[in-house]
Amino acid sequence: QVQLVESGGGLVQAGGSLRLSCAASGGSITTYTMGWFRQPPGEEREFVAAVSRNGGTDYEDSVKGRFTISRDNVQNTVYLQMNNLKPEDTARYYCAGDYFGPFPPSTLQDSYYDWGQGTEVTVSS
Repeated sequence: QVQLVESGGGLVQAGGSLRLSCAASGGSITTYTMGWFRQPPGEEREFVAAVSRNGGTDYEDSVKGRFTISRDNVQNTVYLQMNNLKPEDTARYYCAGDYFGPFPPSTLQDSYYDWGQGTEVTVSS
């Protein structure tokens, strides 16, 4: 089981950018598909982006062209670069790991066993 710690959240104006980081310990992310999910206030948690072990990616439609997921296997860290942020991106963002996940990466929460505590992102209009 890998431990995941997110950072980089905060308050930003619409149109701004943030980069979220997910630092892993207790295991190597090279054996994991890594994903980002988010939970807007009062709503269910939803898929945002994922990157498979071979670098393949998938994105939720509303973030395509604005968000980029990447992984640094040396630093054992996953990133989510978020550009052109919108108020509807306001949510708590969670990092998750899917041990030996499939190709392409899963977009389903139930595929991910290891989760971080999340980091808050607030986008003001």
